[in-house]
Amino acid sequence: MATSPHDVLIRPATDADLPAMARLTASAYYEVDARTFQRSWPDPAPRAPERDAHWIRRTAHTLRTDPGGCWVAELDGEVVGCAVSRVRELMWILASYAVRPGLQGRGIGLQLLAAAMHHGRGCLRGMLASSADPAAARRYRLAGFTLHPQMLLTGTVERDRIPVTDRVRVGSAGDFDLMDSVDRQTRGAAHGSDHQLLLDQFRLLVVDRTTGQGYAYVDESGSPALVAATNRRTASALLWEALASSPPGGTVDVNHVTAVNEWAIDVGLEAGLALHQSGYLALRGMKPPAPYIHHGSML
Repeated sequence: MATSPHDVLIRPATDADLPAMARLTASAYYEVDARTFQRSWPDPAPRAPERDAHWIRRTAHTLRTDPGGCWVAELDGEVVGCAVSRVRELMWILASYAVRPGLQGRGIGLQLLAAAMHHGRGCLRGMLASSADPAAARRYRLAGFTLHPQMLLTGTVERDRIPVTDRVRVGSAGDFDLMDSVDRQTRGAAHGSDHQLLLDQFRLLVVDRTTGQGYAYVDESGSPALVAATNRRTASALLWEALASSPPGGTVDVNHVTAVNEWAIDVGLEAGLALHQSGYLALRGMKPPAPYIHHGSML
């Protein structure tokens, strides 16, 4: 029997839903990756358990700060869809959005997105990261978002090309005010309490000079998870420092690069990385942030 949208209950998410939401998003995102990846790329892998744990911590945080932005779709007592969104200052951000594979295209996602967008009804700007899935891109465009194609750089860093970057230091929670200021200048809204979650997961690099300010969160592979700066020179220095921390012979990824952030493309190509295209940065009421490389869900 076909599932009707009327059979589905759209309700606020709770902490008890988090494990099911994590399983659902991992399954749905893997299905999209497997369907849209390029043949020259490595085969996509399901989300690792440690990344599931990070997803649950981030989403639990959003449930506390933005309960009105977190919704699930329930069918026969099972969670079959979810949308997680947050408001930071005057920006609405869609962090996670998924419907169980096999139930897509039946109106469930439309109801979830409408509920999540209602949370941001008073916001001037909106921001989300979209996969390369054509159905997702269509839905976001119909919802009023402008789609900006994203690029990614991947490969092994050529060590002899790394310049000296003496302006970058290790950051701490004491830098959050500086970082919020940089956020407002680049993307129009501070990350606020989200910075602590990012700091718990990633290494933080900071530049605080009269000639420029900025920061970068970097994972253990040397891949930047988020970069923000007041000018391109500072952003480039932060990206070089991140790439320099990659283990020799290891693979690094610089994801979510939009066309206005050519400084990141220049650094990546100089470092010997290969350039590809994947997905979109979807924006409403704003231009693409720069110099800025956004985080996939914290944006």
